[in-house]
Amino acid sequence: MQKYELVVVLSGALEDDERSAAMERVSGYITRFGGNIVNVDEWGKKKLAYDIQKMSEAYYTVVTFEAPLEAPAQIEANIRIMEQVIRFLIVKQEA
Repeated sequence: MQKYELVVVLSGALEDDERSAAMERVSGYITRFGGNIVNVDEWGKKKLAYDIQKMSEAYYTVVTFEAPLEAPAQIEANIRIMEQVIRFLIVKQEA
């Protein structure tokens, strides 16, 4: 099992319940593909460096998880098609 960090940037126009539902889906993808969530750090609503899809603010969340080597590609494939997600990035943490 490798350790990864996932940064998810959600639309700033989402309500609290929509945002939590989107993060539940992301967490579900991680566990479905054999991952184990270690920590979830919600940074809250932040101003974007530049407008994305005519939005200037978005919600940031960092998820630290452990997963098998093939899991990040499968997780990315599912997050990529979520409408609420503006940007995301999965990086492998060094030991």
